[in-house]
Amino acid sequence: MTGPREANSAWRPVLSRSVVLRHDRVRDTDLLVLPERVVVLQGSAGSVLRLCDGANDVGSIVATLSAQHPGAPVAAEVPVFLGRLRAEGWLK
Repeated sequence: MTGPREANSAWRPVLSRSVVLRHDRVRDTDLLVLPERVVVLQGSAGSVLRLCDGANDVGSIVATLSAQHPGAPVAAEVPVFLGRLRAEGWLK
């Protein structure tokens, strides 16, 4: 079995119905709250997921993040990250 594939640039990701993005003010970190599970997000993952509103396609998410973080490997990493979350069932 192969690993998760890169997300299609035309896909408009949105959190799955049972997944909630929250910010924990005490720990100053972003969390994905799932049924019977909490995933602590690392780095800028929360910033990426805030753009996953069903209106932005992957290409526009990459463009937005590239403008916010010049020189970061956004175009290479973000589609792979989104593809992994889709494979987990956390994005649709």
